[in-house]
Amino acid sequence: MREVAIIGAGIHPFGRFENETYIQIGQYAARAALRDAGVDWKDIQAAYCSTQYLPSTVGPKILKPFGATGISIIDMEAACASGGAVLRQAMLGIQSGVIDIALVLGVEKMPRGFMDPLQIYYPWQVDMGMSTNPSYWAMRARRHMHEYGTTDEQIAKVAYKNHKNSVHNPNAMYQKEFTMEQILGSKMVCDPIHLFEICAPNEGAAAMILCAKDVAHKYSSTKPITIASCVHTLATYSADFRCPIDSLSATITPPGPTEVTAKKAYEAAGMGPEDINCYEVQDTDAFCELEIYEELNLCKYGDAGKLIDEGVTEINGKYPVNMDGGVISKGEPVGASHLGQIYEIVLQLRGKAGVRQVKNAKAGLAHVLGASGNCAVTILKK
Repeated sequence: MREVAIIGAGIHPFGRFENETYIQIGQYAARAALRDAGVDWKDIQAAYCSTQYLPSTVGPKILKPFGATGISIIDMEAACASGGAVLRQAMLGIQSGVIDIALVLGVEKMPRGFMDPLQIYYPWQVDMGMSTNPSYWAMRARRHMHEYGTTDEQIAKVAYKNHKNSVHNPNAMYQKEFTMEQILGSKMVCDPIHLFEICAPNEGAAAMILCAKDVAHKYSSTKPITIASCVHTLATYSADFRCPIDSLSATITPPGPTEVTAKKAYEAAGMGPEDINCYEVQDTDAFCELEIYEELNLCKYGDAGKLIDEGVTEINGKYPVNMDGGVISKGEPVGASHLGQIYEIVLQLRGKAGVRQVKNAKAGLAHVLGASGNCAVTILKK
């Protein structure tokens, strides 16, 4: 099977941009990726665009002004994992031999406030009062605290770490460090989750140029970053990634989507956590990052609090996580969030992350998890 590599990466900062349209935001990231690869738009043989909140034919609206070359431009949506879904489709197209080079774009311009529950949940969930994401985050956090003794301080330490990292990320929405006292003293959103421990929906874009590794030299002089694996799955038994089980065939403790997807990604890459030097993971709330430590097999179940206490996931730790500040600090433009993670991993593997640089980074993992149990895990290597 053909190896697929990233030869160009571009990003539009994440935040709020009242004077920019989603077309301008998307074009900014796409141009940056083309420029980074040294590739002309006419060389691109297919394009894939991920978004959740924008209208139909977003990809063509953004990219056709570059030149109506007649290529396929496909829009896709898979909640927070949308970027992973389009990355995988482009990779599969190149592996099949149908195309050699593709552009992948994630773009979003989201309304303020909590995501529309009727867009992401079943009516019965809304009727139960489980219609905003923090309600699920809080339930999972409280259960973990009950079972393993995880503390408010350990959850807050995740937010502290990520906000601290974001100070050095010019593309983050909140480039500001907060003290533990400020985090724990911020408004309670849904006990035990505080305001400074959750992400904000926002706007932004990220883009990648993918190419068959065996012909990459024909298109670009940029040293390729190999996609060791890219896996997208759905939760097996539940209606959502953090909701009550609704399948009669479910077991009491079915494996979650992150566990299933990570296992497949590790196996496809022929790698394990011990081979990964840096991680970008879903931290829509601070507890979520703790839970994902365990589900990515960075530690035993119940030991995530120990990892954050011991500094294991700091930039200079054994398993650096969310070097760019995570979505707690960057904000989450849903369609662009996974590709934004990929952008950071590419910088790390190129050794161009500046103050955020992980020493001797040779492989990195990006993880995202969203509505309907959509989960994507991508592993990159030099």
